[in-house]
Amino acid sequence: MNRNDFEILDSEVCYQGFYRLERLRLRHRLFAGGMSPAIVREVIEKSDVAAVLLYDPQRDEVVMIEQFRIGARDNPRGPWLLEIVAGLVEAGETPADVARREAMEEAGCALIDLLPISTFYTSPAKTSQRTHLYLGRVDCSSTCGIHGLAHEGEDIRVVCLPATQAIALAESGDIDSAWPLIALFWFARHREGLRVRWSAGE
Repeated sequence: MNRNDFEILDSEVCYQGFYRLERLRLRHRLFAGGMSPAIVREVIEKSDVAAVLLYDPQRDEVVMIEQFRIGARDNPRGPWLLEIVAGLVEAGETPADVARREAMEEAGCALIDLLPISTFYTSPAKTSQRTHLYLGRVDCSSTCGIHGLAHEGEDIRVVCLPATQAIALAESGDIDSAWPLIALFWFARHREGLRVRWSAGE
């Protein structure tokens, strides 16, 4: 199968706000051969996202953020989630540009170095959005407080955690948002090598 093995028959925009909701009628090639009958799918569209786990190798701490998330309103622990810095990639920006901008806006941190972790579809059953995930080196010795842009309704609390505690929270399920989970599981595998690399001044 390849990207030419489907056909969009028609589409309509059902809603245009912060997100765009489209309804598509399409058909695609079947594994058994031939084409499927026409099927209808709705997709929620927005630009790609850059997300970055902030890490201070000298202190062996990660910088995370806590904020209200409407999708977690029924979470037994409440809708304030422990997450990582992230933002939408706007026209004319690279994902790395966004990682640097959001690190400052949401956590007050200037990135010293930036390493790509992975690029992946956020939820391909319902959106074409991709996440560009990074690890960012920072100095968090003076990082604290409340951040975010007031005109965007952001109310973001910075949380600095020992690296071992952040990893343990991911492993126990106390961190239950996808971006920080993926970043922390990757980080757990590479942490010691990164400490050696960055402590040597690389």
